[in-house]
Amino acid sequence: MPSADLSLRKTGGQLKTFVWQPRLLQAVKTAVAVAIAWKLAPLMPGVADAYPYYAPLGVIVASFPTLMGSITNAVQTLAGLVIGICLAAAVIIFSEPSLLTVSLVVGIGILFGGIRQLGAGREYVPIAGLFVLIVGGPNADGYSIGYVSQMTLGIVVGLAVNLLVAPPLRVTAAVKELSGLRGALGLHLGSLADALDASWPPAEGEWSTQGQTLAGTTAAVRRTLADADESRRINPRARIRPHDLRTDYDDLAALENVTFYVRDLTDVLAGAAWGTPVPVELPDLLRPPLCAAARATAAVVTEWDTGSTSLATLQTAEDAVAAVTQAIHDHRELGAEAIVAASAATLDLTRMLAALRPGIVRDAPAPA
Repeated sequence: MPSADLSLRKTGGQLKTFVWQPRLLQAVKTAVAVAIAWKLAPLMPGVADAYPYYAPLGVIVASFPTLMGSITNAVQTLAGLVIGICLAAAVIIFSEPSLLTVSLVVGIGILFGGIRQLGAGREYVPIAGLFVLIVGGPNADGYSIGYVSQMTLGIVVGLAVNLLVAPPLRVTAAVKELSGLRGALGLHLGSLADALDASWPPAEGEWSTQGQTLAGTTAAVRRTLADADESRRINPRARIRPHDLRTDYDDLAALENVTFYVRDLTDVLAGAAWGTPVPVELPDLLRPPLCAAARATAAVVTEWDTGSTSLATLQTAEDAVAAVTQAIHDHRELGAEAIVAASAATLDLTRMLAALRPGIVRDAPAPA
């Protein structure tokens, strides 16, 4: 029985995780909001009840991943609709729909689409103008009122559902992405240390081509953090689950610097091993201390990711890097060309630790 209970709890947890996936939850909320809007649309007063199909469209406009995004998208869309309707109204007042006037309204609408402040509403300017002239026709005024009214109804319903039913808060996803970046950097530095510890030159490994992947990962993390930041704006759940994203932005800035230096270190080692992208020398005498320093730096990043941050590990890494500097000094007889790669690698590791130090010191447990 205990194992059955454990299995049941595990299954329930997996089901809960699946149900609360942001995309699935947003889809369910949008579907519910569409149903509500469709039910309310015929109740609109005046001529608006003749155009109920625009209410669900308004819901879709307001169904953005974040509350602030939903409001911004909705306001921009309504602005685009109003501008498009005004363009069509000018045609109706001073002329009548024709091949020339319809084309003119669409062309001017596309020109309005160049206004960046309209955002999502830019696409609706020519569409609204075209619909009023062609679909509205002789009933253009009633159609315009119905169009805007039903769209507004759908937007209001969509925003209400989005606000009342678990408004999305993307902080957890951002924290996971940041942790993933730390883990990737730790693994990559460990791979560099393994390459230095292997027979030289090492067999070409995955570490030599991971620079672009790491750069793409940092860009993805920054986008996720921006989404998390926006998801907290005017979100009532943000008060229940407070989280200071400024710390995460600081950590990301540090990791972006580390990524840059890791990519440079990777190029240095690739140049020493295979002569690309720039051929350099790495004497056998300097590889062991450099390997130890890279491995110690990897341990710092890995510990920070797992939450077991230690100032002792940071000090060990800094001592290991200092040992490389001392080894370079002790073997000056090798010549400038022979020690340039080791010097560049040491500088990269030094800068990595300098970038990591503020976050490590902040997160390290206070001494007893």
